[in-house]
Amino acid sequence: MALELRQQLKLSQQLIMTPQLQMAIKLLQLSRLELLDTIRQEIEENPALEEGGPETEDDQLKEISEIAPEDTSTTSEVTIEEKIRDDIDWNNYIDEYSSSGRTHFESEKKETPSFESFMSRKESLCEHLLWQLLMTSPNEEEEKIGDLIAGNLDKDGYLDVSIEELAATSDTSPEKTQQVLSKMQTFNPIGVCARDLGECLLIQARHFNLDNTIVTQIIENHLNHLENKNYKAIAKALKATMEDVIVAVNIIKGLEPRPGRQFSDYQPQYITPDIFVYKFENEFIIVLNDDGMPKLRVNSFYRNAIKHGKNIPEHAKDYVQEKMRSATWLIRSIHQRQKTIYRVMESMLKFQRNFFENGIAHLKPMVLRDVAEDIGMHESTISRVTTNKYAHTPQGIFELKFFFNSSIKRIHGDDIASASVQEKIRQIIESENPIKPFSDDKISLLLKKLNINIARRTVAKYRDIMKVLPSNKRKQI
Repeated sequence: MALELRQQLKLSQQLIMTPQLQMAIKLLQLSRLELLDTIRQEIEENPALEEGGPETEDDQLKEISEIAPEDTSTTSEVTIEEKIRDDIDWNNYIDEYSSSGRTHFESEKKETPSFESFMSRKESLCEHLLWQLLMTSPNEEEEKIGDLIAGNLDKDGYLDVSIEELAATSDTSPEKTQQVLSKMQTFNPIGVCARDLGECLLIQARHFNLDNTIVTQIIENHLNHLENKNYKAIAKALKATMEDVIVAVNIIKGLEPRPGRQFSDYQPQYITPDIFVYKFENEFIIVLNDDGMPKLRVNSFYRNAIKHGKNIPEHAKDYVQEKMRSATWLIRSIHQRQKTIYRVMESMLKFQRNFFENGIAHLKPMVLRDVAEDIGMHESTISRVTTNKYAHTPQGIFELKFFFNSSIKRIHGDDIASASVQEKIRQIIESENPIKPFSDDKISLLLKKLNINIARRTVAKYRDIMKVLPSNKRKQI
């Protein structure tokens, strides 16, 4: 068979991502804060885009006509009245301002406080420990070791490295390093610089003069029984009464397992809803959150220059037209984004009306395909819309992804959403007797009485998702 080159015509169709479509998809999946950052960046980079002003084309055209170069309207000259008024008592005026009194003169050489002095910053755990170490008047070697110890603490105040590593790094003996570490373990917050949980609790117990007591014995030898709330084994091993063990356990519960927590630099992330759902009489009203969202428009000066300018160089004209097209695409993409979010929320409200009226227990199973078919969009578009978007509802603030969950079959009747099952489990656990908490098997049986058929392992999985302890660790005495 011979090989040969041949030309052939072929007609095909393919989807091409235009710049407008690329921008619309990009803006659609951004969160509210990311969208604001994108708008701010575009305003800085695009001279044809500006904030504020009219929102309709008629107003924009009116504005263009007002600032056009051919506008021949003149402004009246501002004159200053230089005639001295006769109704002022100049004698009293001079006497008042020439009288001897408290006079304050400021020197031009006065040093103004720096900008940093007005900024508040939370003291870190490392700085707090080094300050306490300096109060003990350490020598150069001790200060070097203390600086190394403070720098190797994690966010909870625990020491991550061993004594041998610290001694090798600071070029000192392990005995000297241990001496400095023991001194720093007495610093505030109590329990800091410990190497594990047991040592942290022992430091705090000794600080409260509980050394050589049942409290320290439990911490040193029976932390595993304490974790599993096996108080009978502790009482048997220590030959103590149950009442003494419970008193000691309550003392240990009052200790701080994470002494460095108060110096954490964690900042809470506040959620600003993208959409609000209000109930007015018997109807729900959907309101988009435009608070803080800048109103964008195409700069009228550049638009007028392109329309009426005759002596503009061709390369400058192309540049301005490109920037104006980019600004127009951004404005239209933002409007399309808001419309899509509204339509998706409107469809979700149709499917989940019982949830908005009665709460999580009435949430229905729903997938992206349900909303996509309802509003005539692709599932990927619905996924982008519901990513990092939040809705303020009569039942609280929820991410839009929350409304899409798997379904669980009931014994009789329609399916139920997995989030509703988790809510049922939470209600059962809250109503249990803390002395005899329900096991996962018992919860499964109770759910069957509520027409929900799930296995014990499914109960355990949902309990782990909700971060609820098993029954042996929920038990109280």
